[in-house]
Amino acid sequence: MSIFFEAEKPHAVCLPFPAQGHINPMLKLAILLHHRGFYITFVNTEYNHRRLQKSGAARSNSPDFHFETIPDGLPQADSDTTQHIPSLCDSLKENGLAPFRQLLVKLNSSPEGIPPVTCIVSDAILSFAVVAAAEIGVPCACFRTTNACCFLCNKYLRKLIEKGIIPLKDSSYLTNGYLDTTVDCIPSLNNIRLRDFPVVIRTTDINDPMLNFSMGETERISKASAIIFNTFDALESEILNALSPLCPPVYGIGPVHMLVNRLQENGLKFMGGNLWKEELGCIEWLNSKKPNSVVYVNFGSVTVLTPEQLIEFAWGLANSKKNFLWVIRPDTVVGNSANLPSEFVEETKESGLIASWCPQEQVLNHPSIGVFLTHCGWNSTIESMSYGVPMICWPFFADQFINCRFACTEWGVGLEIDNNVNRVEVEKIVRELIDGEKGKSLKNKAIEWKKKAKEATEIDGSSYLNFDDLVKNVLLSKKTA
Repeated sequence: MSIFFEAEKPHAVCLPFPAQGHINPMLKLAILLHHRGFYITFVNTEYNHRRLQKSGAARSNSPDFHFETIPDGLPQADSDTTQHIPSLCDSLKENGLAPFRQLLVKLNSSPEGIPPVTCIVSDAILSFAVVAAAEIGVPCACFRTTNACCFLCNKYLRKLIEKGIIPLKDSSYLTNGYLDTTVDCIPSLNNIRLRDFPVVIRTTDINDPMLNFSMGETERISKASAIIFNTFDALESEILNALSPLCPPVYGIGPVHMLVNRLQENGLKFMGGNLWKEELGCIEWLNSKKPNSVVYVNFGSVTVLTPEQLIEFAWGLANSKKNFLWVIRPDTVVGNSANLPSEFVEETKESGLIASWCPQEQVLNHPSIGVFLTHCGWNSTIESMSYGVPMICWPFFADQFINCRFACTEWGVGLEIDNNVNRVEVEKIVRELIDGEKGKSLKNKAIEWKKKAKEATEIDGSSYLNFDDLVKNVLLSKKTA
């Protein structure tokens, strides 16, 4: 129950970056804030909001939780696919502030019933929100939807440039072993290799747009009131400690979905934020399978495969003779429809199920799931660990390489599969993680992390207390100078 009278109700404007992996955790955070008595305005781009409405998501039945939109600055499109991420980054950096500023003016001049904006919670790669918050004199907390390790890497990108480590001298450095170079100038990240860094370092151009976007956004949020991570202290304590003297106050409040799961039943608790319509029949299919017998395959919302990679994964799964649930988006395959061979479909009609999207938390929490073949996006990684599911890791983009590195070498819950995927290796790793000793070892470690994640999100757990501190000392505070 809110401690505020209606006239004093705090109003948080939540602004995610317009991609699936950013919308979901921000929506969870918004639900948590609503539960703490905040009026919520959740801001999507026009393109994504149309997709959310089409999928049946982002529908609020609360008068204190509503949605607004701003344009993304890109040409209008009516497709149902993930937009080009570099183009989105560039467009929002250049065009995001003006419409967001206008929205804040609109909210603060709304008729009675909508309280004035008292804080902003923005994605940490939308630093224009920090500027807008300063203009209206409210605190702005930036939500970093990668892990803390990735953010610490980004903090040191300019140091790597100063040392001449990046950019790469030429394209041959991508394949000649140079990416195995160990970087030793980052506190708490000993023995990290260049190949583990976010992919923005894999450029030969000092003016590379994504490299400079990553450095710029990381630096600009130094003026935020706080930085929030969807992680927990036991998982990344050394990294969070290393970040503390370099940043505004840092809060690990994850896994956010577990904090939401603790809430009492209400109309918002299960509100979805998926851009594709979920195929709920997959849960019924999983109900028919034995415990720990199914390989869950999902490469997220951005990863794309070549037709050859799709075929190699397919036959590796088929040849393993294990059950699998495989999410294949309509835009999964580069320049092609995701057509699987009829022989594969026939051979796996009893053991396999193909879906275009699914309720991932329900899937990972299902007792039939034995292993998760994943791209190692941060949401997928922390959700998998929080449900005690080991991973086969095939990173593709952005922060996924460092997530893979930590999952496999630091946290002991994953096994990496070669980027040049082939069916023999897929079959071998699937068999090993479902039936073998390595699988048992990873499963035991994943269950340990599941327990620690649960402890972090219980009353008086680290994430629970950090969230409480964030609300009281940042989001309910007067704007700091």
